[in-house]
Amino acid sequence: MESTLWEPKAMMLNRRTALAGLALPLIGGRASALARQGDPLLFAYFGTGRGEATGLKLALSDDGFAFRELAGGRSFLKPMVGESKLMRDPFLFRGEGRSAPWHLLWTTAWDGVTIGHATSRDLRHWTPQRALPVMAGVAGTRNCWAPEAIWDARRRVYVVFWSSTVRGRFPETDGSSESGYNHRLWYVTTRDFVTFGPPQVLYDPGFSVIDGTFARGDDGSLHLIVKDETVQPPRKYLQVARAATPTGPFAPLGAAFTPSWVEGPMTAQVGGETICYWDVYRDGHWGAAATRDFREWRDVTARLTMPGGARHGSLVRIPRALAEGLVAGPVA
Repeated sequence: MESTLWEPKAMMLNRRTALAGLALPLIGGRASALARQGDPLLFAYFGTGRGEATGLKLALSDDGFAFRELAGGRSFLKPMVGESKLMRDPFLFRGEGRSAPWHLLWTTAWDGVTIGHATSRDLRHWTPQRALPVMAGVAGTRNCWAPEAIWDARRRVYVVFWSSTVRGRFPETDGSSESGYNHRLWYVTTRDFVTFGPPQVLYDPGFSVIDGTFARGDDGSLHLIVKDETVQPPRKYLQVARAATPTGPFAPLGAAFTPSWVEGPMTAQVGGETICYWDVYRDGHWGAAATRDFREWRDVTARLTMPGGARHGSLVRIPRALAEGLVAGPVA
């Protein structure tokens, strides 16, 4: 099997040896070793209205429930790349190793074959943005939504994954989502975000699926949370499946643990529990539930305070000193 090489200047496609995909999540692993459990949670998100063109917004929380907006909602990174130069669904994570930078991935367009990528040392100054053509080699690709990444400690690669509709694939669920979309989760592997393995299907649950995210239990178990995009009859809720590795095999999905018409799950460890947060996008607010075993969930929405207009994003613990530096706001 071959992999795809993307040259950072010309962005040309070549071939080399493929990288396989066993992984450990960035959540709670060495990648976040510089942050401790008592350090604040950083919420990276985009906003409603023109927010998807404005770029990266940030908020902080000391308890995992009350999030305070930073810099008056100003953007910390304005999107400049991709088919539509948008920033939706930002996913922020720390690279592997004590000297590694922070990475940001995002959706660059409603339709297209790229995802956005940039790195930073302080979350205020950013490297030049790149549009990674993760699905350029797959004919019929319509979109690349909500990219995320996890780290494979054994093979020393990142697994980058997202949702795509590919025309002609999975005809058994054609017409089950709005506007002709019919998503599955896809992935590539990389060591350096320059050279990538070939795109492959990560997860096909037998329905149109988006917004995959991984979480790890206190016992080390790995869990994939996804949204069922079936619109008729309406599902649009979140479910979770235990994963042997981040590339499978996956156990059967559990029952839905959210209402319908939600999206953008993100998780954090708070007070000995895993909290899953989700965007109630039609009603303009957020919901959350806590679990210890990924089977029984307790609604904690009443405790949650999110920035006004916040949409689909990601959570990560950051060192307190880094959080204090963000109070100064974005670089002008």
